[in-house]
Amino acid sequence: MTLQARLLLISRDDAWLQAMGDELDRLGLRTLSATEVEAGCVALSDMPIEAVIIHETGSNERPDAVSPLRAAAWPRRIPVIMMRNDDQHQVPDGWDMVLTRDAHPQQILVSVEHLVRACVAEEEYDTRRETFNVDLQPLDVILQNQEPLAVLSIGQPEPEYLAITHSLREQGVEVTAALSSYSAFDYLHDKTFDAVLLWGGAQPAESLSIAAGMRRNTRLYHTPVLLRLNRLIELDVGDAFMRGVNDIANPKAHIAEVTDRLVRLARTHRRQLTIRRTLEAMRHNAQMDKGTGLFGRDLFAAHLARLSKAAGERHRTLSICVLKIAETPEVTRARSRGMLDKAVPQIGSMVARLVRAEDTAGRLSNDVFAIALPATSAISAHNVGERISAVVSCTAFDSGQGKPPYVVEFIVGAAQIQPGEPAAEALMRAAAKVGNPNREAV
Repeated sequence: MTLQARLLLISRDDAWLQAMGDELDRLGLRTLSATEVEAGCVALSDMPIEAVIIHETGSNERPDAVSPLRAAAWPRRIPVIMMRNDDQHQVPDGWDMVLTRDAHPQQILVSVEHLVRACVAEEEYDTRRETFNVDLQPLDVILQNQEPLAVLSIGQPEPEYLAITHSLREQGVEVTAALSSYSAFDYLHDKTFDAVLLWGGAQPAESLSIAAGMRRNTRLYHTPVLLRLNRLIELDVGDAFMRGVNDIANPKAHIAEVTDRLVRLARTHRRQLTIRRTLEAMRHNAQMDKGTGLFGRDLFAAHLARLSKAAGERHRTLSICVLKIAETPEVTRARSRGMLDKAVPQIGSMVARLVRAEDTAGRLSNDVFAIALPATSAISAHNVGERISAVVSCTAFDSGQGKPPYVVEFIVGAAQIQPGEPAAEALMRAAAKVGNPNREAV
């Protein structure tokens, strides 16, 4: 199977294209190269490219490049990232992220994955507005009416702390200072922040442990973290990104650059969080299954049809995962006593909470659930189903009549919608993999 390129690199520097392409391909982020914006636009209109990085040089600087690139990919939303070659001048608005020439490939990978998921969530927002036929405000209007961005600064005050704080406040950002990890987590639990600034200190071990701790908390998992190194030290950069850091600013980075990167991280997170909260609020819509907060069978079918059509127009993959309650002896006994019917709403609610906001989970029958996952392969969709099954199987349900509690396991099936294939056929292919005897239910 030929791997599709996911990231477009644009530069007139052949050496940079070769080196960056090799590094990102090695990390599993398949790249495609172009030397001109116009050539990149052609590639975006023909191929399912998910993001673009433009390497800025004195000869090919294109401050107007963002609009034509986004237009070429439309209606697929894409993040456009600048790789800066000169840290001295102001970056124009419109870029989703600005990285420096010292950016680590792992840092680029983390940034791209984060920004792409934000774009997919925004596309889902538009599609659900059509499905529910609701007159929701445009996302930009919602964001304009929100509170100012909030950043938590963690670590001992450094000489440049006041300068960065002043620079952030000039851009309307509220800054809160925490001098230790203990006070930091108190703040993080009491208030929602759009980004976190970690001061590295002499040894960044404590800062990295804070980032890792945030990734172990479901509420803080997506909050972006920028690690500011105060002096040149040996640091396993790849390990830092794996432990939860989103961006690293080295000691040579200027105040304006650090501020710019932090604000862009915060804005992207605020936008994504707003989309997710709006999508989650739709679970209380009158058309949803009241017992579980999931899409009912007919609503799921209607939305899946829209998703399938949109996926074709956007050059996105779309996969379906089907979860069927396994008929174990415990489940059979619980069913005979009517206790399984009582557990299904709780099981469905768990499924609803365990999927990403941009994924669509539906209740197709009493025993069968389905999830539509945009921009996701069949293998990844199957892994999602297995993770949900693992969580649900750790929960004990009441058997009644003084009987021991029982557990529920899922049989998982997944299928990716092929070009030109009706969504219903892909759903049936996924259902067939779980041995679903009641084909009419799906």
